[in-house]
Amino acid sequence: MAVEPLASIVVPSFRGADRLPQLLDSLAAQQEGTPPFEVIVVVDGVDDGSVALLENESRLDLRIIVFPENRGRVDALNAGFEAARGDVLIRCDDDLVVPPDYVAVHVEAHTSSGTVGVVGPTRDIHAPSAYARAYGEDAARKSLAHALSRPPQERWRLWAASCSISRETWESVGHYDDRYQGYGWEDVDYGYRLHAAGIPIEVFEALTAEHHGPARTVAARSVKAFEAGGARSTFRRLHPEASIGDPATGNGVWGLGVRLTAASMRSRRAVERVAGLINRMLPLVPRPVGRKLVALAVEGAGVAGASHSVDEERRAR
Repeated sequence: MAVEPLASIVVPSFRGADRLPQLLDSLAAQQEGTPPFEVIVVVDGVDDGSVALLENESRLDLRIIVFPENRGRVDALNAGFEAARGDVLIRCDDDLVVPPDYVAVHVEAHTSSGTVGVVGPTRDIHAPSAYARAYGEDAARKSLAHALSRPPQERWRLWAASCSISRETWESVGHYDDRYQGYGWEDVDYGYRLHAAGIPIEVFEALTAEHHGPARTVAARSVKAFEAGGARSTFRRLHPEASIGDPATGNGVWGLGVRLTAASMRSRRAVERVAGLINRMLPLVPRPVGRKLVALAVEGAGVAGASHSVDEERRAR
């Protein structure tokens, strides 16, 4: 007789055939005595071999949901959470490698702490490159340190790739908001809704997972910033009371540089063009100069994305 899972791990996956094996290996290697858990992988509309890979997985209590077309991360998360059978609902993105006590720590947190939201930090793993040396590795260290030091009232901003809630919380707070159609902020939105409902959010360093899917180039990182800038504007429209302002450009020469860079990034194609130029410059300049150039592209893209989203909303009125 199959054992009912105490925890359900929901994995949204788009073109994940190259990423999923590492995640599945780490889930199959959970420590002895781990509470029973299931894994639900939602294949989001493009089967790049993921379905066959998952169908051949015999180590885990695993179910597959396949979308016939790409519907986006929000729909994938909602479908997976709705199908879950466990009392502890864990989101885990397909490009993570989790520690051997991952499930046990999530379950224990909900068992011992009452109603709580649990965040597992992630640590970006970069392959050697000019971008990694100039920006990616340093940004990864700072991001992890920042996550571990956030005060309680700001932890909702960390709701992202690895996190968990109870079934009771899911039923009371509801689905991820499908008004987020691009990259980013559907997770921050959910964290804010937990915060607004008075549910404390705790960050557990023991849950730190390796993130094997960070941006690898200036262009990839800048495009994410551009799209996240637009999603940030959606968040501000939906939650005007939240303590989130426009992306800061800073003052002085740096602020002017960010604003000028943003002005040259009126579209995704323009972002890729500017960032691609900087990426080609990285092997030719000292590392501190390269770090500043990448930061200029990323910050400028974020400002441009927010402005682009506001302009689109105005034209739609």
